[in-house]
Amino acid sequence: MIITWLAIAVASFVGGFALNKLYPADYKWFMRLRRPRWLTFEGAIPFIWISIFICGITSAAFLWEAQPATANTWLLMAGYGILEIAILAYTPVMTRFRNVRLGAIVGAIGFILGLVLTTQVWQISSLAGWLLVPYLLWSPVGTYVTWVMARLNPPEI
Repeated sequence: MIITWLAIAVASFVGGFALNKLYPADYKWFMRLRRPRWLTFEGAIPFIWISIFICGITSAAFLWEAQPATANTWLLMAGYGILEIAILAYTPVMTRFRNVRLGAIVGAIGFILGLVLTTQVWQISSLAGWLLVPYLLWSPVGTYVTWVMARLNPPEI
């Protein structure tokens, strides 16, 4: 299990690192955006995402252990990869186009992909499915925050 978890973690890290190098984000622009007054938990968001990624990696490891190297498991591993790309695309897409509403759309697409993946994973391993629930709970919150920020920060023309 440790080797499976480590291999999936390394693949996730390398994929995330590559995506961030290919599409660097304009964090200065993002940090200048207006935020809703009730967004008091922004400092916790990186820790929330770290926890969600650890749960996702662990979910993939449990799924792999439950049904190693089958065609269906490989397809679901691709699903985990696609979900990771959707999650990590949020910031570079939003900052590259300087459009917060586009970030909200990417967030909503990620939620839908996560919901589909969870329903498929749950059929093989309920534990792996439960480990995807933190993402399903947080994603709508993050998407809603982004949507509110989009109203506060109209696109630049």
